[in-house]
Amino acid sequence: MSLFGQYLVQMCRAAAGAAVLFFGIGVLAAPAFSVTVSGLYGAVVPVEGASASELEKGYADGLRKVLVRVSGSRDVLTKEGVDALLADAESLLLSYQYLRGDDGENRLKMTFGPVGVNRALASIEAPVWGANRPLTLAWIAVEDRGTRTLVTRGEEPEFWRSALLAAAEERGLPVALPESRFAGDRELLSDIWGQFVNRVRTASGPTDYDALALVRIRRTAGQWRAGWVFDGMSMDGGEQSVTADSPEALVQAMVDRWADRYASRYAVSAGEVGELPQVDIVLQGVASIADYGMASRVLEGFTPIRSVGAVRVKGEQLTLRVTFSGELDQLTEYIALDPRFVPLDREPEPVLDRESLPGQGPAEQTDVEPPAQDESAPAPAGEGEASLFSYQPIPMDDEQAELAFESLYQVLYYRWQPQPAIGNAPSR
Repeated sequence: MSLFGQYLVQMCRAAAGAAVLFFGIGVLAAPAFSVTVSGLYGAVVPVEGASASELEKGYADGLRKVLVRVSGSRDVLTKEGVDALLADAESLLLSYQYLRGDDGENRLKMTFGPVGVNRALASIEAPVWGANRPLTLAWIAVEDRGTRTLVTRGEEPEFWRSALLAAAEERGLPVALPESRFAGDRELLSDIWGQFVNRVRTASGPTDYDALALVRIRRTAGQWRAGWVFDGMSMDGGEQSVTADSPEALVQAMVDRWADRYASRYAVSAGEVGELPQVDIVLQGVASIADYGMASRVLEGFTPIRSVGAVRVKGEQLTLRVTFSGELDQLTEYIALDPRFVPLDREPEPVLDRESLPGQGPAEQTDVEPPAQDESAPAPAGEGEASLFSYQPIPMDDEQAELAFESLYQVLYYRWQPQPAIGNAPSR
């Protein structure tokens, strides 16, 4: 163990109530694969027009979607106090866009503040499910008219793929599908139908995921039925199933059950939300006690930050837990002003590529800050919600994954650069 690591371990042991510091030097944990879901706090809803009353209804409809995604359960809409939150939805808005369609179908695209929404959920004793969520690789075999088909990332069968995508977006659940090269593998398809995990696990090897879902869908007695088993993340168990009158309702019910199960494990209770939010900042290139001390002092000097503490060190990668005030966007704006914090490129990539589907491209839009209602140059209305969601992969080991899953907010990644390449940062 390095002197730097020893120092941080001793420091955390000495701090009253400090978080456990996981030390990753030596035997490495098995790889895991969390993703950050971008767009949890956004929504697109249809509106009749742009009058004050119509917009207020749109705000409430959008917040209703967000509350379900972030709480992890539709039950949140039945809680006492939720009607008051919906009536005051505008107070939680960060921005909105009014999208006027040529066909007369107008939409309202909104972004709500994560900190504000989380506190609102806590105020009605609802749980909060964070932005870092497990990735499920779904192997889905569909039997229709005597023919079995594997749902893949390819173009066919398009209906089941797009239905799964829409349901996953509505619940903010990261889901991936197997490559199209498996579509013709009859033995693999038979194993999925029989829910034999071993061959499917082997075929899944090159793909990043946290849990496997083996699903068989068929129509019986005028109804559709989906049965599935999970493999991984202690989600294993016997087959679970849902039935519905239509394929769309079936897929939504199945994804609802998946999201409910993950949320029951990872959502935090209202009492854990706290008055001041916390976010984990991962710094690479922290090679010494001096680096740690300087990075901590710089962060503590930013106006929104209230406290900084180390929770994990692995080689030259340090994870700091930062308590802050205001919204997360304000904190990242402050950090962006200091060139010693170099953002790591983590390009958001859709796990299911909705933009590859016909007519599913994002609309061209212009931001409008509330309470302004600028309709002078409205953007064309399209499938705006498709552009709200993206999944940012976060490869990590099991200990990092658990830290990420327990965090309410996305993990922020930077490279620590003590000597800025551009400009001069003030010493602190």
